[in-house]
Amino acid sequence: MSPRIKLLFIFAATLYCISILLPPYPGHWLVKMLPVALLIFAVSRWPADKTQKLFLTGLVFSVFGDFFLGYDSNNWFIFGLGAFFIAHIAYILALMPVAKSNGGKTYAILAYLAGGGLVLSLLLPGLGELLIPVIAYISILLVMAICALLSEKSNAWMVIGGLSFVASDALIGLNKFYLTIPQAQFFIMISYYFAQYALLQGFAGPQTSRVELKEARAE
Repeated sequence: MSPRIKLLFIFAATLYCISILLPPYPGHWLVKMLPVALLIFAVSRWPADKTQKLFLTGLVFSVFGDFFLGYDSNNWFIFGLGAFFIAHIAYILALMPVAKSNGGKTYAILAYLAGGGLVLSLLLPGLGELLIPVIAYISILLVMAICALLSEKSNAWMVIGGLSFVASDALIGLNKFYLTIPQAQFFIMISYYFAQYALLQGFAGPQTSRVELKEARAE
């Protein structure tokens, strides 16, 4: 990511997160979509390969999810859930292959599963007709986070990105279906934007290495 795009992303993400603390204003959903739209622009400039296309797809569906949840979160929540479900599938495919050995990460995997199970147990009484979609979404989210941990491409940025996504979505679920969390949207969006940024940084590492290798061979 170029320094200019990075600064624009930080500015746009900060602007939206601060605006959450203010009274609702027209077009706030457009401001919400802008930071990830900037990440899409950054990734679109990477060399095109399978990983780039899949990660780009994940970002595009994330923007759709931002629109659905930002424009009308009450009536379009299921559409936002579906958009992010597809985004996580794209991220999982982009993270393939996973390492044959978990490299001593068993406890981390168990922590993800235990945390997901705990959050789901708290949400269950309030889910109603959204029971199956939410269970499906939590499952795919955990798979994505675990793949970020176990992928052969895994690095610290990817792991942090997966963890931040889990934290952000856990806050969404708890705030919507369990109890009201003060200034929940502020913390949700901070952790969400950071998750997307961290995943991009994680994927950017292998992409940069590939470009450098190609340039070295050309010389």
